[in-house]
Amino acid sequence: MEPSTSNAVRVIIAIIPIVGIVMGSVVVFFYLLWNHKRRTLLIQAGQYERPPFDLLSFSLLTGLLLSSVGLGLTVFLVIALGVNFGLLGGIIPLSIGIGLLVYYGIKRSDRAP
Repeated sequence: MEPSTSNAVRVIIAIIPIVGIVMGSVVVFFYLLWNHKRRTLLIQAGQYERPPFDLLSFSLLTGLLLSSVGLGLTVFLVIALGVNFGLLGGIIPLSIGIGLLVYYGIKRSDRAP
């Protein structure tokens, strides 16, 4: 005897992810809107200071993340599919990550006295 599910249950199960995505989008929208208004008011009051951006730390973190994801994808795709064009899905982030790590290494060596 197979358990049967009603159509109402299937509809509710299909609607749950849609509602979650919509609610998440609303939260992100209002965060961006209120953050923009806050910055605008700070600029008008003359109290806004641009936050510093550390390019070296960003390139190190992004390079490490992309290299690890790219290496994992490359190994998985070689094992699963062999050598074909699908392998680019792992090689592209791997090469970008390695490039960012090389940039970090060059800039760090330039900074050192």
